Amino acid sequence: MALYRRPTAQLGLLLAAPLGWLAIAYLGSLALFLVTSFWSVDSFSGNVVTTPTLDNYIAIATTEVYRTIAVRTVVMATLVTATCVVVAFPIAFYISRVASPRIRGILVVSILLPLWSGYLVKVYAWRLILSQNGVLNSILGTVGLHGPGYSDIAVWLVESYLWLPYMIIPIVAGLERIPSSLLEASSDLGGRAGLTFRRVVLPLAVPAVVAGSIFTFSLTLGDYITPTLVSNTRFIGNVVYDFVGVAGNQPLAAAYAMVPVTIMLVYLLLARRFGALEAL
Repeated sequence: MALYRRPTAQLGLLLAAPLGWLAIAYLGSLALFLVTSFWSVDSFSGNVVTTPTLDNYIAIATTEVYRTIAVRTVVMATLVTATCVVVAFPIAFYISRVASPRIRGILVVSILLPLWSGYLVKVYAWRLILSQNGVLNSILGTVGLHGPGYSDIAVWLVESYLWLPYMIIPIVAGLERIPSSLLEASSDLGGRAGLTFRRVVLPLAVPAVVAGSIFTFSLTLGDYITPTLVSNTRFIGNVVYDFVGVAGNQPLAAAYAMVPVTIMLVYLLLARRFGALEAL
């Protein structure tokens, strides 16, 4: 009864727990993560020295191998995102604008179904497919071809498969929000299907595409399991894992992990300009 006439207090109590969890567990861990990146490890004792220093960032900026791995990771994330857009858009367009309600339901379930299985299960399945005696080589061998094996191409294929649903669903939602009246108006003004698609559908679908790319790009940037299982190439996630688990240098790991965090911050700022955050 004391809160009955105080809706603001009611809302505050309701949001206290989730906002507290967000501030402490999420934002707090990110803040600690940033602070740790300015620490260092004593080369003699191996203990963490909490005196602030820029040595970790200087080492990352001046060491060629770190720069190469960072560029490789960004390029792979870009390729995976572009592949997901090319594959997802026709599927999403068919689901949202062409398919009957029954077919739409079947397609949506088939897209979401892989998300119910474990991440590792899917990667190991692809590892078997891409192996020397796997299904892919067996099929391609009949026409004298050979699969990519465990390589950068394998990483690209597996990552594109893993994150494709995260691109399809936002595009479907974005296309469904386009009023049918706009398409009818374009047709009434003499616009053919191709022209309507280029001038009406594509511009209005850009925020949804960018929204989906946030998922595919960020997930590829941070993934280290897929590159480990289907290739021998090192990406940012692999290096960070090695710094923590092998070298025991958490400050350097935190500093190097700030590279994808910074990239994603810039990416989110650009995505906001396209209205992608509203399309999520």
